[in-house]
Amino acid sequence: MQLLGIPTITCIINRDMKISLRKVFLPLLKIFEAGEADYQYKSSHRKILLVVAGLFITLSIVSATAAIVSAQIAGLIPCAIFFIVGLVCGIIGLLGNDRAVAKIWGNK
Repeated sequence: MQLLGIPTITCIINRDMKISLRKVFLPLLKIFEAGEADYQYKSSHRKILLVVAGLFITLSIVSATAAIVSAQIAGLIPCAIFFIVGLVCGIIGLLGNDRAVAKIWGNK
């Protein structure tokens, strides 16, 4: 199933793979899925979070390329930060529940 030409989350990751990946990333997911307070979730938040993850990972690749071309090792620090932020956004967007997505958006 596709929405506006973009495959939905269920098409990207099948159920068994999602269960396995949730076990691997459980320590990270627990941070964002914890809590009992009310939250506001919209399905567009998850889609935007995945786009932001892609943008941060792209930014990390561009940053790493620029650091390598300019031969400045310190340029890899922003690359690592952008990559980690993109990875966390991607993990929460693909594997996290609705509470985790709302929490990363700051919705209460």
